[in-house]
Amino acid sequence: MWYMHGADVDHNVSGISIETDNKNVKAEEFKEAILSCKHKFSKAMSLRIEWKKIQSQGVSFVYYNGEFTGDLRGRAEMLNTGIRIRNVTRKDSGTYRCEISAKSEEGQHLGEATITLTVLVAPTTPVCEVPSSAMTGTVVELSCKETEGSPPSEYQWYKNGVALLEKTGTGSARAANITYTMNKKSGTLVSVITNSVITSYQEDPIYCLIQRCTGVLIQKCTICFMITDDLNVSGIIAAVVFVALVMALCGLGVFYAQKKGYFTKENSSQKKTNYQSTSEKDFKHTKSFVI
Repeated sequence: MWYMHGADVDHNVSGISIETDNKNVKAEEFKEAILSCKHKFSKAMSLRIEWKKIQSQGVSFVYYNGEFTGDLRGRAEMLNTGIRIRNVTRKDSGTYRCEISAKSEEGQHLGEATITLTVLVAPTTPVCEVPSSAMTGTVVELSCKETEGSPPSEYQWYKNGVALLEKTGTGSARAANITYTMNKKSGTLVSVITNSVITSYQEDPIYCLIQRCTGVLIQKCTICFMITDDLNVSGIIAAVVFVALVMALCGLGVFYAQKKGYFTKENSSQKKTNYQSTSEKDFKHTKSFVI
């Protein structure tokens, strides 16, 4: 059964309701956060109050047996059945559960409320990584990232002051000739250069902004440049022709030398030298035999 008493009601057990003023609490880092937990029990009842933090690795006590535990020890205090946390940090972000049990003549009564605490941490200036140059037809990836913001920052890329849309396609008239895919959560911009577009600080800057739903501190990265060069087709053709000519000249040179008999004369001279050497040895050997 659900109850509404001018505040957000989480749920009740055994007909007893637990209420909270705010189920989604947001607080800036190093300031305080109040997690409210209200009940309708009679003051004459014996109450048992516990606060727990729900995490992926399990559930841990925050307030148990009349005292705070863990990281909140010395930083938190009770406000009736709610709690005030001073000097919050990003580690305090998470889901908290207020559990209240009461004893009466009718028996045991239980109730609980769940509250999400988000600690807002101001983002730092993002770092942009952009290729210094790229050729027409190539795919380039631009990245924009910062790691301090909480909750995680979202990013928006601009070209010449015009926001790029988060989809594949052409952004606008000013961003024409570039096909791209932008991801606001990761901060990446994958772009295919389809035409020669010379960009510079004065003419066509590409930059990234951090966008925060809370409006707390928007940071901008250092303006990035990307110079796009055309593929030098004529230069490549000229190089190929030059290499082909060199190889052709080398082939002609070898053919000419072979035709003139340069390689044949060398072989004949070598054979003649070998023949003379053999004859001289035979003559010496015969003379020795006669003696």
